[in-house]
Order: sequence, then C-alpha cells, then structure tokens
Amino acid sequence: MGQVSLRVVLADDQEIVRTGLRMILDAQPGIEVVGEAADGGRAVELARRLRPNVCLIDIRMPGMDGIEATRALAGPGVADPLAVVVITTFDLDEYVYAALRAGARGFLLKDAGPELLAQALRAAAAGDALITPKITARLLTAFANTGPPPAPPVEELTHREEQVLAAVARGRTNNEIADELYITLSTVKTHLTNLMAKLGARNRVEIAIWAYETHRVGRGRSR
Repeated sequence: MGQVSLRVVLADDQEIVRTGLRMILDAQPGIEVVGEAADGGRAVELARRLRPNVCLIDIRMPGMDGIEATRALAGPGVADPLAVVVITTFDLDEYVYAALRAGARGFLLKDAGPELLAQALRAAAAGDALITPKITARLLTAFANTGPPPAPPVEELTHREEQVLAAVARGRTNNEIADELYITLSTVKTHLTNLMAKLGARNRVEIAIWAYETHRVGRGRSR
C-alpha cells in the first residue's frame, strides 16, 4: 500500500517525550519524523527550512513557547503557513483557544494515544482540523462571549452552509460531514470554501470559532 509519506517536525522540551512521540509516529504507516526541536525558536527554524507536511508542537517550552511558534508558522500574515498540531499535558482552555487563534489546526493532549495522534496529523496535513473531542464544545462555548463580537457574514448563509457550519463546529471531518448530510466530498469542500469567503475565516478552526461566537451551536442548536 504505497501511502504518501507525511513529513513531521516534532517540538518538545523533554527529550524522553520527543523520543516517545518519535517512536509512536515512526511506527505509523506513511509518517516520518524529519526533524526534532527542544524549543519553539528551533522548531520554527527547522520547519521553515524543511517545510514538513505538519508540525507537532508542545505548548510549554523555554524561550519561544508553542503558541508563539505556532503564530510564527501559521498565524495571520504568514504568507505560506504550515499545518500545526499543538500537543500538551495540560487541559487548560486558555491554552487551546490561544493555540487555535494562533493558527493551529489541531489540539491534542499527550494521553490521546497513537491512533488519534496519527489521525490528527493526517487531518491537519489534509486541511482538516482535529481537536480532542472532550475539549471542543466546552472550550468554544466558554470563549464564545470573549473578545469583540464576530463580524456578520458578508453574505447570508444558505441552509446547507448552516448545516456544514454546525458540523465543522462539532469537530466533524470532511468525510463525516459528507456522510451525515448525504453529499459528496467535493460538495463539502465547496461549502467550506464558500463559508470561509463569507465569514472571512482562514480555515475550518476559525469557522468553528465563529459558529460558537454567534451561538450557531453550543445552545442546543448543534443538531
């Protein structure tokens, strides 16, 4: 099965954690760790030079932390952003929200397990987003009323776009959305493109944040 190789740069300040993550990832078919870093600055340098498919970055590191590194690689204004998945021991809402605002396409706890870890990296590389399910709804609901109110869409959303919006906010992948709504994968991608244009969002994570900030989901409206 000639699976396309997924090239990963890994950043964590603890060598034993990096070693464990590398062993887990190298054991996964089609995933290859091409670089390791012990701090955010080195991670940014490596990622910019090696251009991996996805970066797996710890939050708490000396010097430049994982949030700053994510912003440098995937944040607003980055001309050619890289896919970043943030991984941490700490289930703290402010960490997750900061990571997503900085441009991360995924957020996992270190106890996620090999299968979910590989799934998150593949999703991020493909343009999807995966956040540890137990975090998603709680996190986005908690932060729905923080910061300035979200801008209204430049054009009214269609009924189908509202359905796709709600599914994205619940953490569904493109394939899951297609199955749920009985539409093709290409149709899902078209709706996502339209949603990003109408909402001024750069990716599906920002679509999800917008959905929660406007209470499209999170108050009994997720079905």
